[in-house]
Amino acid sequence: MIKIGIFGKNLKEETFPFIQRMFNKLHSRNVKVFIYEDMYASLKDHIKIQEPDIFSTHEDIRTELDFLLSLGGDGNMLSTVTLVRDSGIPILGINLGRLGFLASINKEHIEKAIDCLLDKKYTIEERSLLKLSSPQVFGDLNFALNEISVYKRLPNSMVSVNVKVNEQHLNSYWADGLIIATPTGSTAYSLSTGGPILHPDSRNFIITPIAPHNLSVRPVVIPDDSTINMTVGERDGGFLVSLDSRTIELESGVELKLEKEAFTIKLIRLPEESFFGTIRAKLLWGIDKRN
Repeated sequence: MIKIGIFGKNLKEETFPFIQRMFNKLHSRNVKVFIYEDMYASLKDHIKIQEPDIFSTHEDIRTELDFLLSLGGDGNMLSTVTLVRDSGIPILGINLGRLGFLASINKEHIEKAIDCLLDKKYTIEERSLLKLSSPQVFGDLNFALNEISVYKRLPNSMVSVNVKVNEQHLNSYWADGLIIATPTGSTAYSLSTGGPILHPDSRNFIITPIAPHNLSVRPVVIPDDSTINMTVGERDGGFLVSLDSRTIELESGVELKLEKEAFTIKLIRLPEESFFGTIRAKLLWGIDKRN
């Protein structure tokens, strides 16, 4: 029997009919369903779910699941990654919101997506991650699928970030912050600050400054086997560092060491999906009467 986990947070009432259709389809295909504990608590009085198993931690699903469905948007996908970690469980993202590069399956296509999954009509994309090797301030969640970023703590200040790549000095940035992005993250925060779009199979990282004081400073693309060392100074005595959506504050002068994570995240792609098709659809490329 196929075992599929369901993970979602802060689900809106208008999405309940689509979620009910999903559970109906899973039941009709004789799938063993595992559902995230908090999600089950929010849905059980509104949706009929037949005898699911409940999970709440990474350890609960590590060796149990064949697939994990992420219900929500790209933010929920990033949370899903912290559950999957290095287990190798493939993730299928169902987009219940508006814009989604990672959660790319439209909610109207939930049933079709499940059929494709169970009929093995899909491909797997392996996405690379960044790791904050030191300092060990994020515990066992020291990795990021999209980006690792440092930025100013106070709105009226800047940070100075001294960056070395493979022990060679790259630049000393004066800016609101700095983003180190993966190819997956090239369509996220880095894109909004002027960074390039990379294909998921690109073996690169992007170093993108946020509102740099020197306007000639531009994003730099480097090989993903590089080691990046950053030392951050700030006149106000501290700065913020984020791994995807997880953020902490550190004192100035702390050196950060970044490198490629040893494991990858497996994303499920259906037959009609492609990276370039997703880019065109989400960024509205080609929306012109001449096309």
